[in-house]
Amino acid sequence: MSAKISLLPDHVANQIAAGEVIQRPASVVKELLENAVDAKARNIQLIIKNAGKTLVQVIDDGEGMKNTDLLLAFERHATSKINIAEDLFGLTTKGFRGEALASIAAIAHVETHTRTNKDEVSHSLKIEGSKVVDQSISTQPQGTSIAVKSLFYNIPARRNFLKSDQVELRHVIDEFHRVVLAHPEIKFLFFNNGNELFDLPVSGLKQRISGIFGTKWGTQLIPVEENTSLADIKGFAVKPDFAKKTRGQQFFFVNDRFIKSPFLHHAVSTAFEGLLRPRYQPGYFLYLRVDPKSIDINIHPTKTEVNFEEEQNLYAILRAAVKHSLGIFQVMPTLDFEKNSFLEVPYAFKDKLGVTPHIEVDSNFNPFKNDPNSNSSSLSFKNDTQYLGLNGEIKQKEISSLNPSQESLMGISQSPRVFQLFSKYIVCPLKSHMLIIDQRRAHERVLYERFLNAITNKRGISQQLLFPMKLKLNVQQLNQFQYVKVALEILGFQLILKKKKTLVIRGAPDHCPASKIEGVIETLLSEHEAESSWEHFSHADQVAKTMAKSLAIKSGTHMNVKEQQVLLDDFFGCKETSVSPFNRQIFITLEKKEIEQKLN
Repeated sequence: MSAKISLLPDHVANQIAAGEVIQRPASVVKELLENAVDAKARNIQLIIKNAGKTLVQVIDDGEGMKNTDLLLAFERHATSKINIAEDLFGLTTKGFRGEALASIAAIAHVETHTRTNKDEVSHSLKIEGSKVVDQSISTQPQGTSIAVKSLFYNIPARRNFLKSDQVELRHVIDEFHRVVLAHPEIKFLFFNNGNELFDLPVSGLKQRISGIFGTKWGTQLIPVEENTSLADIKGFAVKPDFAKKTRGQQFFFVNDRFIKSPFLHHAVSTAFEGLLRPRYQPGYFLYLRVDPKSIDINIHPTKTEVNFEEEQNLYAILRAAVKHSLGIFQVMPTLDFEKNSFLEVPYAFKDKLGVTPHIEVDSNFNPFKNDPNSNSSSLSFKNDTQYLGLNGEIKQKEISSLNPSQESLMGISQSPRVFQLFSKYIVCPLKSHMLIIDQRRAHERVLYERFLNAITNKRGISQQLLFPMKLKLNVQQLNQFQYVKVALEILGFQLILKKKKTLVIRGAPDHCPASKIEGVIETLLSEHEAESSWEHFSHADQVAKTMAKSLAIKSGTHMNVKEQQVLLDDFFGCKETSVSPFNRQIFITLEKKEIEQKLN
C-alpha cells in the first residue's frame, strides 16, 4: 500500500505560500520597495504598467548583491536580515521572513540586475515560475533593478479575480504612500504607464505629506510630540474641521514600519472626542519609536500587525499626547471666564451717581368713573395702544402685521397645508392619514433623478462663473478625474485641466450654488473606498448620487411654507418616492386609526 502523504514540490509550495504573501500587484510593490529601503538606497524608482498586472519594476541605488546572493535570494526562507531565532526579538529591517522573492518568482516572470560597489559588472537573472531560465552578466549602475512581469500568469483563477485597473492602482498608491511616508529622507519616483505620478525629493515629514496629498495639507496639520521612557511619539494630527467619513488619513508607524492597530486608533479617537461630527474619522500621521525587543511583528506575512509588550501604557501616552497637542493649538473647546461686555457699565456713566427714579401719579384718575362718550358696558382704552382693535376698528391685514407668526415651543412651523417639524421633517396631513417626510432624503431623491436624467439625456445647463475657480489636485484626485470628467461636463461643469495638476472651473450647473462648487468637485474626486460603489455602478449613477448628497438640504435647516410646498411638489413628481438614492426610507405614514388608538 502506497503512502498517502507526500512532500509537495518546491514550486507548488511556493505557489501556495504566494497566496498569503502576494495577494495583488500592490503586495509586490510593498515587498520590493521595502527591500530597496533595507538595501540602504537613497534614490528609488517605481515603474508599473496596467496597475501592476503587466509590470512592476523597482530600481534603487542601494548596496546590491553578489552573484551567489542573487541565486539564494529567490530560495524560500533565504534572508540576510536574521541569522538566529533571537534576532526576531530585535528586528530593525522591513523584511526578514525570506518569503517575498520566492513567492513572487513562483507566480510571475522575474528579471533582476544587481551590482555592488566593488563589482565591475552587474549580474542578471531571469526566473519564470520558480525556474531559472537565464543567467548572465551585464553593465548596470550600482544597485538593484527587479522587474516583475505577467503577475499570476500560471494561476488564471487569481488573475481573473483581480479588480479593475483603477482599483488596483489605488491599492498600489496606498502601499506607495505607506513606504514613502516612513522615509522622507529617501527620494522616490513613481511612473504609471509612462506618466509621472510622484516626484518626491528628500524633505521633512510635513513637506512629504504635502507632496503626496496636496499643498493645502500644510495648514491642516497639528504637530504631535511626546518623549517618554516607553516610547517616543512624533508626527501630526489632522484638524477636526478636515476630518472625513472615509478611511485613508490614518497612518501609524512603529520604528518606521507601517502598522494597523485598532487599539491605538481608539486612543486617538478618544482624544478627538467631542470635536468630530458623528461617523467622522480622525486623521493622523503618527510615528512611534519603541524598543524593538518590546514588540512582536512576526504575526502575519504582511507584517502590518504588531503586538506591544505594554499596550495599555502606550494607549494612555498616545491619547494624552494627541489631546495635549489639540489643546496647545486651541483646537479643544476652552472655558471662557471673561466678563460679558453687555454687563459692563459704559464709560460715559462711570463717574455719574445713581438717581432715584421719579414716580408720577395722576391724582384725577378714577377707575370707577364712566366715560360719557362711550357705552356703559365698555371701558375706555383710547390712551393705551396695546388694545387697538378690540372694538373691531382695525383691519385683519393690520392684525397680521402687528402679530408676526412664530415657531411654537415644540419646533413646529404651521401652514394651511404642510408644516415643518423639528426643522427636519415635513408633515403633510391628508384625509385619512398623515405623511411624515424626511426633508433631506426627499431632496436627495429629487436631485438624484434630476442629475441622472441630465447625464443620460445630455441636457445639462451650464452657468458661466464670473470669476473662475482653481483647484489643486493630488494624484488620487487626478486619477479619479479621468473617470468622471465626461459626466461632469454633461451636467454643466466647464472644466480645464492645466499643468501642475491644476483644475480650472469656469462654469457650473445652474442649480449648483457657487459656494458649494469646490466642495462638490472635491467630494467627487476624493472617493477613496477601494472596493466601493465606483466598481459596481456606472460613473453617471455615482456622479448623480454624489452630487445629490452634496447639494441636498441639510437636516436642521428651517424652510418656509413656500419652500416646503415646492419640495413636496418636486418629490411627488419623482419616479421613485419610497427610498432615497442610498436605499433609505424617505417617509412614514401615520394612519387616523393609529392616532385614535393612542388617544383612547
